[in-house]
Amino acid sequence: MLRYLYASDLVDHPKLARTMFRDRADQFKIRLGWDVSIDADGCERDEYDDLNPLYVMWEEPDGSHGGSMRFLPTTGRTMVNEHFGDLISGPITSPAIWECTRFCLTRGAGSHVAAALMLGGGEIMQNFGVEHFVGVFDARMVRIYRMIGSSPEVLGSAGSGRDQISVGLWHFEQGAAAKVAERAGVPMELSRQWFDRAFGTIDAARFARTA
Repeated sequence: MLRYLYASDLVDHPKLARTMFRDRADQFKIRLGWDVSIDADGCERDEYDDLNPLYVMWEEPDGSHGGSMRFLPTTGRTMVNEHFGDLISGPITSPAIWECTRFCLTRGAGSHVAAALMLGGGEIMQNFGVEHFVGVFDARMVRIYRMIGSSPEVLGSAGSGRDQISVGLWHFEQGAAAKVAERAGVPMELSRQWFDRAFGTIDAARFARTA
């Protein structure tokens, strides 16, 4: 199932949180070879996890992490503006644009998990008044985005081949959402139930006005 949790809520879901940060270490440090820091518990965290971001997480039946993404409004600090500004024409700052980073899948995760995370991103867009997501991705993610029907508009790139890094912009389309839901094997009605369970329609509307 999809869960929507702020960093401040992770203490109430210790297994889900622990396995997410360990899966991030496995994906970004071991499999992709990124220059990220791993703590003594084998977890990967960075400075943006300290800003109380919103995580969209796929929770497996045993309570462990299957996949996740991290979201921050661009009205505050973001990785794109602070570390990848050379790939874009200027800082991206808008209440209608949120940053999405740390797209992570546990080893062996099926394609339905990636699609479900994109479906969760669509719920955020629809219910929080977000028009676009901006994020950084490498060349190996292009195939995954294309496979689940959620390819971004590329704003800028550096490097070549497998080492290419790009900044992309995603826009929500209702037709594309239906295709993503089908790939995820999650009916749109169930996706909305998971979102409403986390926020409720009143809280979501209030957040959309203040973010």
